[in-house]
Amino acid sequence: MHKTVFKYRINELLNKFSVSEYKKVMLLIPQLLSVSQKTLNNYRNIKIDDLQDIPHEKVVILEKLFGLEPGDLQNFIYVIEPLHTMNFENQLQPLRVKASKNKHAPK
Repeated sequence: MHKTVFKYRINELLNKFSVSEYKKVMLLIPQLLSVSQKTLNNYRNIKIDDLQDIPHEKVVILEKLFGLEPGDLQNFIYVIEPLHTMNFENQLQPLRVKASKNKHAPK
């Protein structure tokens, strides 16, 4: 069976709350992000290969709300070489995105 991989760890982080905390957090987060409950639910369900994305400003706010370091909310990494190492004479390779190994999974 294929496990759904989400682009962001929002569900994983929300599931760490108790039921009563979860209910409160689910009311609070949309207010703090200035989005609707439906938009938050859409954010939670973005799959790794979806073109849809969360605006950067909202990602930064979510990382701060969950006490994460920058970049720790995402479940993916960009695969690209730095500009200073690129050979501009050859055709550049397109930007690739791949699911990251979940460094946040319990060991």
